[in-house]
Parts: sequence; C-alpha cells; structure tokens
Amino acid sequence: MSTGPKLHEMLNGVSWLVGKWRSESGVGYYPTIKDFTYGEEVEFSHVGQPNLQFSCYSWKVPEQKPLHRELGFLRVKPNSDQVALVISENTGVCEVQEGTVKGQEIQVETHTVGRLTFGKPPAVKKVKRTFRRDGDTLQQILEMETENTPMCEHLKITYNKV
Repeated sequence: MSTGPKLHEMLNGVSWLVGKWRSESGVGYYPTIKDFTYGEEVEFSHVGQPNLQFSCYSWKVPEQKPLHRELGFLRVKPNSDQVALVISENTGVCEVQEGTVKGQEIQVETHTVGRLTFGKPPAVKKVKRTFRRDGDTLQQILEMETENTPMCEHLKITYNKV
C-alpha cells in the first residue's frame, strides 16, 4: 500500500518538518498593537519534487475568527545547508526568505518583499523566522520590521503534531 510519493532526496535534511502541526496557544505582540492569543495550523507536505509545500492558517482565540494565511514552498540549495522559503500572504505581501538549516532548526530572513500598491500600512520591510523541532513539538518565532517599527519579536507559537 502506497502512502504517497517518496520524499525527494534533496529534502532529507528538512524531512523533520513534514506533517501537520497545530496549536491554540500562540502569542502575538508588537509595539503598535494590543497583545493577542491565536491558534494556527501549519503543514509541510510534498509531491516528490525537490521542495516542500507550506501552508499556514491562523485564527483569533477564542473567537475562531480567521486571521493570517500563508502559502508557499521551502526549497533547499543542493549540497548545502541553505534554504529558501517563498511565501504569498492573504494580506497582499509576498516574501522570499533565505537562511540555513542546522539539525532540526531553520532560520530564514527576508531578502525580498513585494506588496500590493494598495496594501494596508505600515509596509513590512523585513521578517526573520525560526522553526525549531523538539520531539513531537515544533516552535515558530517570527520577528518583523515595518516602515515604522524596528525589528522585534512579533509571534511565538509551539505546535503539536496532528
């Protein structure tokens, strides 16, 4: 019985991400907004190609009101520890983030940001994102810089594998 396509060998170093991860205990904070709690489901999947598909859906807790949506791909540079995360967001922002994978941790930083000409201010200038796996949990920390606020931590969440 087949369980889907075989993971491409270029993805062996990031195979620990594959699966669906979920949490209802994320915390959001930023100097310009009120602190909040959110839930989120992140999934890394594949179709046998040399990239992982990425989806991320968040909601406000406890209201279950939809928040942020992200879709994209994680690519690995052949024969290296370099990775790229390409993301399109429901806010009209598109990002290319690059960084490294070391063991069961990925750190990426935005090098390109595209946004709608009519996007809501303030404009995001840079994002830093860390994924770290510890057993059956996956943590994500997101730092953000906008045209008005210097780089600082914005989101932190620890998911359980579903």
